[in-house]
Amino acid sequence: MKLYLVPTPIGNLDDITLRAIKVLQSVDAILAEDTRNSGVLLKHLGINKPLYAHHAHNEHHGTQGIIKLLKEGKVLALVSDAGTPAISDPGFLLVRECLKQGVEVECLPGATAFVPALVNSGLPADRFTFEGFLPHKKGRQTRLKNLVEEERTIIFYESPHRLLKTLEQLAEYLGSDRQACVSRELTKIFEENRRGTLAEILTHYQLNPNTIKGEIVIIVAGKD
Repeated sequence: MKLYLVPTPIGNLDDITLRAIKVLQSVDAILAEDTRNSGVLLKHLGINKPLYAHHAHNEHHGTQGIIKLLKEGKVLALVSDAGTPAISDPGFLLVRECLKQGVEVECLPGATAFVPALVNSGLPADRFTFEGFLPHKKGRQTRLKNLVEEERTIIFYESPHRLLKTLEQLAEYLGSDRQACVSRELTKIFEENRRGTLAEILTHYQLNPNTIKGEIVIIVAGKD
């Protein structure tokens, strides 16, 4: 019995590792955040395995069923739509329960969006804090206030329809002159890394709202 956490490409399907392919070929079944998205990847790789949904809406009540399969001797792989499972994606609850139940867990190295975004931002990468997605409503302002004095580089994930609001609030709480970088469509043909102050980046996207597409990573410099 074993659970593998298998990172998947964040855009370019050729970024899958050879080891990830071997693991996906060897397991009894694959748990996927969205079986349709993962099905495209598996078809691209020529892998035909049973595919089960494991996402944010069913992970609480579905975990025990997965544990049961693992304790019956099954070897399973968990993948998210893109990147490493449990990083702003489902996976943490299952991993925690596996460890409680004595099920072996192994995470493969591989793609995750914030690393290339951080490195190519030009901002300090020796010390950083990963904030993931900000709360949509409750706790959002508290989280932002707590980051005002943060000296490390700050990393956020954001969706296209919330980007402008988030940039406005980051400028309000952290300062409009704070250096930042917005990365979107990483590893894809239309990858963009927009660097400058929060005010400059906000103005750009206000004037070019049609370019706000794809998954987004926001990197913000820490307080001087």
